[in-house]
Amino acid sequence: QVQLVESGGRRVQAGGSLRLSCTASGRTLSSYIIGWFRQVPGKDREFIAGISYRGAMTRHADSVKGRITISRDNAKNTVYLQMNSLKSEDTAVYYCAGQSGALDVPGEVAAYDVWGQGTQVTVSS
Repeated sequence: QVQLVESGGRRVQAGGSLRLSCTASGRTLSSYIIGWFRQVPGKDREFIAGISYRGAMTRHADSVKGRITISRDNAKNTVYLQMNSLKSEDTAVYYCAGQSGALDVPGEVAAYDVWGQGTQVTVSS
């Protein structure tokens, strides 16, 4: 089983940028599709972006296209989520999740097997 840890969340002014990291241990990251999700209290977890095993395929939610870039560095066992032009509605707990075996990047919470603890992103206006 892989363990995932998110880092990089903080408070940032609207219009600013953040880079979140998802670092794996216990297994090599290249064995997993990695997705990023976010959640606000009282709402379902929302798919943000995902990346395939070697980075050949990426998927982004329409709501964040143009503002978010997902990438991975398997040598560092890390997936990055670069977020630019942050808005107040981006405030959420951001989670990374791993999936092993899919042929495409899923956007459903249920498709992912392991989850990190989350990192808080707060965008102030």
